[in-house]
Amino acid sequence: MRKNLQYYLLGILVLGLANVFVWQFVFGLASPGGGLKVIFFDIGQGDSIFIETPAKHQILIDGGPSNEAVEKLGKQMPFWDKTIDVVILTHPDYDHLRGLLDVLDNYQVKNILWTGELSEGKTFEAWQEKIEQEGAKIILATAGTKIIAEQVEMDVLYPMELPEQDSKNNNNSSIVAKMVYGQTKFLFTGDAEKPAEKEMLLQGQDLFSDVLKVAHHGSKSATSLEFLANVKPEIAVISVGARNTYGHPHQEVLSNLLEFGIKVKRTDQQGDISLFSNGQNIIY
Repeated sequence: MRKNLQYYLLGILVLGLANVFVWQFVFGLASPGGGLKVIFFDIGQGDSIFIETPAKHQILIDGGPSNEAVEKLGKQMPFWDKTIDVVILTHPDYDHLRGLLDVLDNYQVKNILWTGELSEGKTFEAWQEKIEQEGAKIILATAGTKIIAEQVEMDVLYPMELPEQDSKNNNNSSIVAKMVYGQTKFLFTGDAEKPAEKEMLLQGQDLFSDVLKVAHHGSKSATSLEFLANVKPEIAVISVGARNTYGHPHQEVLSNLLEFGIKVKRTDQQGDISLFSNGQNIIY
């Protein structure tokens, strides 16, 4: 009887340990060593970036030009998790905004960070209606705005002030944000062009980062040599659609990146691009 009881207790212990290891494995998929995960979604000619912090806080920067971001979120997030901590709309152009409508339909969003800049068209009108219905906390972003999620901090570097509502170029009011985890740094640039780069340099913003999200899908309207000399990234990620009609990324930008010996990753060539940080190094 005592022997049977010992076997029974041993069986319970083994099952318990098995469950522990299974859960560690499942959650370990999030990022090596439980660190920071950043995925640049391949959503065609547009931007959508998913971030998961070591504490499992989730941030989505832009939504791309279709509902594809929602499908990709479903593969990255557990099926029972239907909340996103922060959604950032860098600027209200269609190729950054459209997919966020589906995100708002499918997830509960706690915080929305954007500039409040007005735009035209039914997509923008739908955005205004949905964020009002969502009940999320709305944060209007300018330089100095911070997002802090335990070990991860994101600082808005640009725009310096809220944009004029009759702005003719949404690109140059894009939110530019720098994320820091330990000793690793990511710079997210939206579609900010050379005038925005120049303004950040004039203001003395600390741009130095390990990873640069190349602005405006690799257009020659951005990513100047002076800007790269201040960012000094190890890796540059270009979110761009295959065979797009704009000729992105432009050769001038690729040459600039090559001149600094920066490793280039492109969604049109590699699909989703996943980068991880353990706080010391970027892992890819």
